[in-house]
Amino acid sequence: MAKWAIAVHGGAGVDPNLPLHRQDEAKKLLERCLNLGIQALRSNLPALDVVELVVRELETDPVFNSGRGSALSEKGTVEMEASIMDGPNRRYGAVSGVTKVKNPVSLARLVMEKSPHSYLGFSGAEEFALQQGVELMESEYFITQENVEMLKLAKEANAIVFDYRIPLKGLETCAAEANNPIIMNGLPISVYAPETVGCVVVDRGGRCAAATSTGGLMNKTTGRIGDSPIIGSGTYACKVCAVSCTGEGEAILRGTLARDVAAVMEYKGLGLQEAVDFAGLIAVSDKGEVAYGFNANGMFRGCASGDGFMEVGVWD
Repeated sequence: MAKWAIAVHGGAGVDPNLPLHRQDEAKKLLERCLNLGIQALRSNLPALDVVELVVRELETDPVFNSGRGSALSEKGTVEMEASIMDGPNRRYGAVSGVTKVKNPVSLARLVMEKSPHSYLGFSGAEEFALQQGVELMESEYFITQENVEMLKLAKEANAIVFDYRIPLKGLETCAAEANNPIIMNGLPISVYAPETVGCVVVDRGGRCAAATSTGGLMNKTTGRIGDSPIIGSGTYACKVCAVSCTGEGEAILRGTLARDVAAVMEYKGLGLQEAVDFAGLIAVSDKGEVAYGFNANGMFRGCASGDGFMEVGVWD
């Protein structure tokens, strides 16, 4: 019987000046979700059920950028997206542009299991949600005052706030009162942007699964689709591994990052950690290994395995 393993993330590209209470808040949520997944795995819940369970919990809490607490578009609305993939059968479901679905990851699974398609978006996804009787919420449920204020700052700076934020040295700040010559995508680094969430699992049967959920980018153009719902870019699972990415969606899309990790393991025989040392992502292997990699200041993450290892962290 294979060893189980689980990893969760709340996004890469963390402001090094993020207040300690915000760091602690994020770490406590990750720890809670990790323990939820560990308990499910010890109860022999299949990997696919576990990733859905954990991501649902992350979507319900407004700390990160998914479900409640999603980033706002240029119009001040939420357009959420999510995906889920079953590794052994390479089945997947994905949704984009949903505005009222409480748990987009569960709608993605319904697309996989209850529709003839793999990916539904916008009005079609919402009609399907109504047909399936999923829980819907009014728009006010998803919008936090903090994100309203951040959208205002982004508009004043004429900037899109990316998940993936590496300091750009030598540039003037966008705020006249700021004395720090570092900006992150047009906003002072004192501004904290919520991040994408994801979960990867291998269960005792050696089955791998992955799920990712996000509200996208703050001040994004209406209709924008990122990497999170795109299989092979933001999410991927197969017989040997499961991957969930976080970072600059457009770059991840160009690099088909999640599939690349699986490919070098499948075709070149690389080990899991060697394979993930490319960017912001979490991964598990069918052997019960768990790994993460990021090239930003930090990444909110937690991981655990059946041999007793457990870690929740932010920085390298």
